[in-house]
Amino acid sequence: MFLFRLVAGLLLFAGVLCFALYIGTGQVLWRQRGLIIIKWTVLAGLGFFAVLILERLAMML
Repeated sequence: MFLFRLVAGLLLFAGVLCFALYIGTGQVLWRQRGLIIIKWTVLAGLGFFAVLILERLAMML
């Protein structure tokens, strides 16, 4: 659990850093990279929580 939180936090930080570089430089490449990092981080988080919910449901049966 700690490892997932650490990785997710670092990925979110990397996405925010890409957006800061986009604001600083004006290069669209940094915005695109930031969006890709944030998108995959959110999808991984949703998958993680789906697995947790399925585990809880399996325990109830």
